[in-house]
Parts: sequence; C-alpha cells; structure tokens
Amino acid sequence: MPQSLIVSSRGQVTLPAATRKRLGIKGGDVVIMEDRGSEIVLKPGLLLEIQHYGDDQIAQWDADDKLEEQERRRILDAVTPSK
Repeated sequence: MPQSLIVSSRGQVTLPAATRKRLGIKGGDVVIMEDRGSEIVLKPGLLLEIQHYGDDQIAQWDADDKLEEQERRRILDAVTPSK
C-alpha cells in the first residue's frame, strides 16, 4: 500500500518503522535506490567485505598449486580425448 513520506530540507526521508522491521532494515544499514524514470525504488542492500591479496601471497598460492611434471601429464592424459 502506498505511503506518503516527507522529504526534509536535506533531501532525507524516514522509512516507516513497520516497513523497516518487516524488511530487517536497521540504522546504519545500506539501502539500494533505483531511479526508474517516474519511480524511485528502495531495496535493502548488502555489503560484502572484499579482501585484497598481494602479489607475494598470489605467487605463494601458485607455487603451492604447482604440479610435478609426471602428475601434470597423468591429469592431461586423463582429460584429453583419445584419437
């Protein structure tokens, strides 16, 4: 059901408490806004923590994953179609 919200002089609106509770939106949470021409759509958002890995760490993973030549050939032979 549509609800009327008042826009403050700073461009802010307050989401009704019942709506926040139903959608699980709490103070400090992220809300995604979509401008759809004549409509504004708000949706609860989600923040994901992104971890950046350094070149040294990536190089170590590559070294740890490196196969011995015999093992590499065995795997290639197992997945390469026969003629």
